[in-house]
Amino acid sequence: MKNSRTTVLSILFFFCLFVTKNLMADSERAYRIGLTAVILNDQTSFLKEWQDYLSDYLKRPVQFIQRQTYQEVTDLLLSGDLDAAWTCGYPYVRHRDKLKLLGVPLFNGKPLYRSYLIVPATDTRTRGIIDLKGKVFAYSDPDSNSGFLYPQVSLIEEGIEPQHFFSKSFFTWAHRDVVKAVADGVAQGGSVDGYVWETLSRHDPALTAGTRLANKSPLFGFPPLVVRKDISRQRFFALRGALLNMSSGAEGRRLLQQLNLDGFTEGEDSLFDGVAGLVRILDGVK
Repeated sequence: MKNSRTTVLSILFFFCLFVTKNLMADSERAYRIGLTAVILNDQTSFLKEWQDYLSDYLKRPVQFIQRQTYQEVTDLLLSGDLDAAWTCGYPYVRHRDKLKLLGVPLFNGKPLYRSYLIVPATDTRTRGIIDLKGKVFAYSDPDSNSGFLYPQVSLIEEGIEPQHFFSKSFFTWAHRDVVKAVADGVAQGGSVDGYVWETLSRHDPALTAGTRLANKSPLFGFPPLVVRKDISRQRFFALRGALLNMSSGAEGRRLLQQLNLDGFTEGEDSLFDGVAGLVRILDGVK
């Protein structure tokens, strides 16, 4: 009986030791955050400043890992190679069973944004996407709500097959490059994140001056930062706290100003019901 009790106590001791070591290793590991291309002209300098700010707040190294597409970032997150990712509402809705919200940016005081239909500044006639029949159209990313999902569904709801509507369409893989393609006349129309267009208007007005805003979508939940559902509570709340507290200090506010954001909020899953509705429509015609 005594030997059995000793064996049980030994097992419990080593189990507790194992758990403690794992928790310590988890807390010391660098935070890895995935991003696609950001909109700032000097993005390398800004990301270094933001990385340093978050590292100081968390008392742990922070690494920004950039990839060209939402798909690449999503794959890294789902495979466990990232702790968090700043993605779009579209991939979040697609993988909502595996992901949860970390924080949602506040733009003009709200966790909302729109898709913008833009055309060259010289085009004074286009009022909607159906006016661009037979034209060349630029999308941003096939996993972007504002840059692909919304314009696709807009055509479907008009009874139009998107793949046969334009003379040509292509992906630029960045919202900024949609604006550039339209401004340069490479495309006669494009669909872009309204926040990106508005922020470029502040940081690079010469670029957006070559375009005209032809139409706006309804409001959608702003592209969120997300994590896998199996992330540890410690890392989840540490990361969330770092984001939510950015607006409370001078350095955090300075960085937010460069991003043209007011801060971050926890966000509600219902913010993305509109995107989920678009996904159901798109899936219904496939």
